[in-house]
Amino acid sequence: MTRMPTYFISHGGGPWPWVPQMRARMAQLETALAAMPGAQPAVPKAVLMVSGHWETDEVRVMHAARPPMVYDYSGFPPYTYEIQYKAPGAPALAERTAQLIAAAGIEVALDDTQGYDHGTFAPMEVMYPDADMPLYQLSIRKDYDPRKHIELGRALAPLRDEGVLIVGSGLSYHNLRLMGPEAREPSAAFDVWLNGAMRLPPAERTQAMLKWESAPAARICHPQEDHLVPLFVALGAAEDEAAAVPYHETTMMGGVTASNFRFG
Repeated sequence: MTRMPTYFISHGGGPWPWVPQMRARMAQLETALAAMPGAQPAVPKAVLMVSGHWETDEVRVMHAARPPMVYDYSGFPPYTYEIQYKAPGAPALAERTAQLIAAAGIEVALDDTQGYDHGTFAPMEVMYPDADMPLYQLSIRKDYDPRKHIELGRALAPLRDEGVLIVGSGLSYHNLRLMGPEAREPSAAFDVWLNGAMRLPPAERTQAMLKWESAPAARICHPQEDHLVPLFVALGAAEDEAAAVPYHETTMMGGVTASNFRFG
């Protein structure tokens, strides 16, 4: 039986794959995302994306067979509000996912209206540009509770043996008011801590992430941790497995240090 890994990825800014100047600045991230399909032990049945851009009170699972688009950004060229990423949904897998979450005692619901947000369709455009990989999303809880999201990841773990590639999509640094050169020092400090935490033995790694707010520059890097929370889910789904770093950059968006992680 083939077990899929899990990932936490930095998804870049807005609709960057469709904006040439932005895409050029995201070259290192693009290379890492484009390499992901070829790095899997088998072709996935589907990708389950846990995006920091879909927040709900209870956990929700995208259930539509043909999900619509959500243009959850502003200030970009008009054509970027007409982007279509037409990957098919995965209703049967969504139902299986909801069953696993419910069995873990976590409140969950299927959602037939939610569409792909840019935390999903932007990286998927690079990973699967033909939009032929079945794709569905899982929301994060508005409380951002690390323990609850690690538990959510644990509930998802059986999907890895069923051909589902679980990807947490956020950013290891997300402070839109502190970008460019001003982000260099805090993002680097937090990234050193985060990479160190990922190298700890599994039990210690989980404990470190539960206390992430005590890390250097933690609240400077994540004034609101919506973009870090998907990491908790990816970690929980592969809690006992080693982490690798398929992407690390010190110049994202003019000065941000950022990392992606693979578990398993």
